[in-house]
Amino acid sequence: MDLVTVLAFVGLALLAWDCIEVGRNDAANIVNAVFGARILPRRLAVALAGVAVILGASLSTPVMETARKGIFDPSLLTLRVAVIAYISVYLVDTVLLYAYSTFGMPVSTTACLIFELVGASMGLYGVSIVHWDKVGTVLAAIFVSIIMTGLAGFLIQRVFRAAVGSRIDDRETILLHGPWICGLMLTGLLWFMVFKGMGSLSVVQSFRESTIDTYTPVFVLLTAWGIATLLVHLFLRVSGDFGTKYLFAGMAVIGMLCLAFAFGQNDLANCASPGLSAFWLWKNSHESVATATKIPIPPWVLFVCGCLIVGGMWTRDAQRVTRAAVNTGSQFDHVALYAPNWCRAVARWIVAALPRRPELAPPPVKTPTGKKLHYDPLRAAVISSASAGVIALASSRGLPVSTTYVAFAAVIATGLADRVLSRGDADLKIGRAIWVVVCWFLAAGIAVVATAVVARLIFHFGVIGLAATAALNLLVRFVAKRRADEQEERVHLRIRESASAEERSQHDQDAEQF
Repeated sequence: MDLVTVLAFVGLALLAWDCIEVGRNDAANIVNAVFGARILPRRLAVALAGVAVILGASLSTPVMETARKGIFDPSLLTLRVAVIAYISVYLVDTVLLYAYSTFGMPVSTTACLIFELVGASMGLYGVSIVHWDKVGTVLAAIFVSIIMTGLAGFLIQRVFRAAVGSRIDDRETILLHGPWICGLMLTGLLWFMVFKGMGSLSVVQSFRESTIDTYTPVFVLLTAWGIATLLVHLFLRVSGDFGTKYLFAGMAVIGMLCLAFAFGQNDLANCASPGLSAFWLWKNSHESVATATKIPIPPWVLFVCGCLIVGGMWTRDAQRVTRAAVNTGSQFDHVALYAPNWCRAVARWIVAALPRRPELAPPPVKTPTGKKLHYDPLRAAVISSASAGVIALASSRGLPVSTTYVAFAAVIATGLADRVLSRGDADLKIGRAIWVVVCWFLAAGIAVVATAVVARLIFHFGVIGLAATAALNLLVRFVAKRRADEQEERVHLRIRESASAEERSQHDQDAEQF
């Protein structure tokens, strides 16, 4: 059996592995808002989001094409070299995503894929093979999506919070402002998810021609906003206190489902395209590399990949990523997080430079079972809705932007809008955000260098090189897991000691008053 055949079938196994790793890390991007607000138990949230992920994955072909052959020119490579490039991406991606996940660090699977493809192609051929214009377009889209989400999340949250304030349970306030706020969210989600995310479907194109193309987008959107506002108002009138209590919680769940659908559309390319490309190249080895990469991918393959992503969302490390993302934007003073001392020092300087103003969010509370409500339902709805809209817009243009970056930007932006990052462990939360961003840049550099080295080892040593790099992958996973568990224990020990100190202080104060 030759090397190409071995790599083709190894690629299928690594495809399943990488799908799980993508689900393991990006779970935080989908359920963190709903989980942080305690709207749904995490298992139920993951189950509902998983259905939407699988549905979105089945419609992800435009993004797949960008990842399969948009980053470098496969026609310049031989069959053997092209397959080595795709497998090298997997050997680095699986361990890189796992290491970040086990430390609770959200990382962009999209950026990792892009830089791994660049590293493999450069390591095997040189800089001339890379489509630098396409790489620049994708990276620009990533940065623009972060800015868009940050600005949108901050402005929307500030406007909605100014209208509702902390009166999230007051019926008169919800009757006054709930309809137009939720109507605007529903209109935005409808626009981005249907006309952008599913714009390639014939039924959507026909509907668009008969509405938007005929009556202009402004008129159609204003009309849709008015209809949605009326429907929400009628719902509140009919449902009574139930509607008042669960209106924004329901919007957060709808936003989560839309984000999950957009995630499935966009991030499937990050784990499926290298393995599918390698297998299709081997299966159609009688054709040129350029021709083989144009073969369409069957929907059932995309469906299976979507199911594997959902499997990764159920893992323990996925819960660690979720908790860390939630704590970074938490309304509570003290949170279980890690950030290096230099990041906390920079954060303290930032906090000291900012003017002291009262926070706008409701005071932090706990559930009857003692669990923290890190967000209120209004903020959770804004986080999930803004993230879903930006990802769906990118997917419609075939750009594999970062769901991680977008969701993280929404959490930080809405936290800044509510002014919840300026007291308590402010230096820790802002320091963690700084550390996450720094690690994103580190991931890019690691992806380029490591993939280039792995590709050269497999190219020169064949099966022996493949076995050696796979063993190195497992070794790094073992070391990362052990160190991450030690870090997690230190963080929780600090929280326990801090809580004990507060209890002793409160006890002393009570004794003095007595």
